[in-house]
Amino acid sequence: EETSRLEHSELLLDPRKPRNPSGWGLFQALWLLAFYEPVLTESHLRRKNLEFLFIRFSAWEYAGCDKLWAGLVTALCDHVRRHFGALLLSVFHVLGSRPRVADGFSNREWILKKGTCLKVAGLFLLLGVGVAILLVALLVPGIKDHHALKVVGSAVASVSGSSLALGMFSILKNLLVSEKRKIERLTNSERFASQLGFMSKVRGEVAALLDFLAFMEVFQRRRLRVVLEITSLDVCYPEKVAGVLNAVNTLLSDAAAPFVFVLAVDPSVIVPCLEQTGCLKGLADNGYLYLNRSVSLPFSIPAMGARSRLRCLEAAMETREDLMYRIIAGHVERRRHAKCGDWIPPAPPGWEEADSDAMRRIHEAFRCLHDAEDPLSRYVPSNGANVRRIVNTIPVTLRLLLHRAGDPGDPPGVPGDPRGVPEPRAAAAWVVLADGWPCRLSWALRCLEDAGQSRPEPDLGARSLWSIFQENVGELSALRQPLRNVLSLDRDSQLFQAFLAADFPFTARDAREFLPATVNLDHSIRHKMGLLRGLDRL
Repeated sequence: EETSRLEHSELLLDPRKPRNPSGWGLFQALWLLAFYEPVLTESHLRRKNLEFLFIRFSAWEYAGCDKLWAGLVTALCDHVRRHFGALLLSVFHVLGSRPRVADGFSNREWILKKGTCLKVAGLFLLLGVGVAILLVALLVPGIKDHHALKVVGSAVASVSGSSLALGMFSILKNLLVSEKRKIERLTNSERFASQLGFMSKVRGEVAALLDFLAFMEVFQRRRLRVVLEITSLDVCYPEKVAGVLNAVNTLLSDAAAPFVFVLAVDPSVIVPCLEQTGCLKGLADNGYLYLNRSVSLPFSIPAMGARSRLRCLEAAMETREDLMYRIIAGHVERRRHAKCGDWIPPAPPGWEEADSDAMRRIHEAFRCLHDAEDPLSRYVPSNGANVRRIVNTIPVTLRLLLHRAGDPGDPPGVPGDPRGVPEPRAAAAWVVLADGWPCRLSWALRCLEDAGQSRPEPDLGARSLWSIFQENVGELSALRQPLRNVLSLDRDSQLFQAFLAADFPFTARDAREFLPATVNLDHSIRHKMGLLRGLDRL
């Protein structure tokens, strides 16, 4: 909307409409590219209408590349090439030139390339003269020295024609071999590590791209902004993270470059990566200082409110349409067989009832999670990745609980359910607990397991998990140094207390029932805690 408004206001100042390099506009661009030189006038620099070219760069897709920053440059070149067309960019590489700044207050945007025109006219004149001499030698009778004329005509035509053919060959070469392919060929070379001129070649490609964008600004009569959104950088190796940030700083080193970089990263992950590399020499190994000097507009996303968290949860639940797929597909298959008069394969005994019961419980769990009046909704995390993990884990957990309830070899479930299966709300709360506080929950489960092994108590199952955790929290505090990475996964400790002590007072019996179906809790954390606890007591 803002771009349309600026476009309209610009038309009031300049009645000439913006042009696009398509259709007739493509022929205009090629003609201007070949015989005219663009000029940056004062009126052009004052233009407010903009065209944005958005490029999404996922660092994870290029994580296998030796130089991740080279992937950034190839993505930039490839998107610009596809946006404006390969032909226009290829001709620019051969005939184009960077716009020059106008002298004074002239509004003349295009200046004839007199040198190029003279060269082309001279080549065509030589070609015409050579062909004419050749035709005279071949067709006009009575000429004594026709052999010498043939040689002269052929030589003149060959020289002029070869020059024109050489230019066409260069255009065809750039048309077939893209900038992305050139850089990929350099990175795939066996001598890549020893190629001292690699950076200069990449800089040359970027410089040519900047000149092309400046030409297109003058041709289209609007300013251009190339917006690169860099994501998934916090899942790459530290040296690759530093390489991408250095590439961003390199591309932004030109003050006239029309680039806008949007870094969608988690500073708590990026800063340690930068501090592990050698790119912070002179900055006291301070990753935050490096980011402050690199990022010109920091925007830390505010914490989600209750309504925003529910909307995020709703969006994540909409991806779970596959819950109904099996029953719908079975009904469609049986109707198709019935319509054709074929034999209808019977459904497995009790399958529909079991699956519909599972889906009923899954939908009930999601309803409790999405209900703003339910205390459980207050513990929905604000991180989208954690929300998706919870939404994907709840169906698996409930199906495992149902499966265990149907196994006669398993212990009975939680009292109160006719089938001995925990309530969907309790299962959803347990999944949220395991996702939000994996370290503290693992410590409570570790202490519960050790208490059951050392001195079994008859009423141990009735004790609350919070009382067990509170009784052994001092020991966890003593082990916080070896467990610091695991402790950093937990959310607010006061929320953990409110969750277990007030809203969802799970007991030891509940924990034993849920533990075999808990798939979103890393059991190696509990094992590591057992080893540390045993060494501490040795």
